[in-house]
Amino acid sequence: MNDKTETGQQSRKKAIEAQAKLRRERAAEKLRENLGRRKQQVRARRSGQADETNGLPAAKMDES
Repeated sequence: MNDKTETGQQSRKKAIEAQAKLRRERAAEKLRENLGRRKQQVRARRSGQADETNGLPAAKMDES
């Protein structure tokens, strides 16, 4: 093979590895956030407090 082809393949391989590393780092961060939320929920349940959710509530509040 010539030098241009080898250089192109090496740069492509480095780019793919860099993208994979970024994906792993993002996934690890999301897992840490999720673990933190779960621990917070467990602590709230133990102390008898209501869970603080970021999403939609499980049931619609009575607006009468």
